[in-house]
Amino acid sequence: MIIKIKKNAKPIVIITLLFTLFIGYNVFIRSQEIQALSKYGSRGSEVTQIQTKLKRWGYYNGNIDGIYGSQTLAAVKYFQRKNGLTVDGIAGPATLRAMGIYTSSSSSSSSSNSSNLNLLARVVYGEARGEPYSGQVAVAAVVLNRVKSSKFPNSISGVVYQAGAFDAVRDGQINLSPNSTAIKAAQDALNGWDPSYGAIYYFNPSTATNKWIWSRPMTVTIGRHRFCK
Repeated sequence: MIIKIKKNAKPIVIITLLFTLFIGYNVFIRSQEIQALSKYGSRGSEVTQIQTKLKRWGYYNGNIDGIYGSQTLAAVKYFQRKNGLTVDGIAGPATLRAMGIYTSSSSSSSSSNSSNLNLLARVVYGEARGEPYSGQVAVAAVVLNRVKSSKFPNSISGVVYQAGAFDAVRDGQINLSPNSTAIKAAQDALNGWDPSYGAIYYFNPSTATNKWIWSRPMTVTIGRHRFCK
């Protein structure tokens, strides 16, 4: 943009005009930075967080160097594909929320995320405290797999409180305060870790009497729980 200044314009007018243009340009640049978030070529602490989480969950095998290169790009796309997100390789607000990385642009949904995390943690604590950590994450993953399935309600609360779905709801343990391990397990499941390998059911073989549940295809056994589809 070219700004024409009259020859007889007063210095104070010129200074004010230039200052206004400077402020406007910086606001524009800042808004562009916020919109872009992390993508191929980005560097910094946010990229380090992305790499750390994706490596922990098995999506990324490269170095944690804070550089958004081709390996990080491929890992983000893999994560997006597995979690029903737009597969564009850009760590935008939705992808960052799914990873549990919160920025100023994604903070508006923090209240809803906190509510879901708390309920999921209470399920984990009520159903699987004392189980191996991966088994606790797997229980949380079963809830989330049900949310994704057309056979079940499409929300975490709907799945949890579906009639007869969880013993912890029936016996009241769903109302107990979860410990830090249960909260961490719920967060890991929300972030995409699924040790159950897509299971939508689990049961304890030593106590189960329902013949139908024994007929379900098993995916994995962790601790006292057998997970199945």
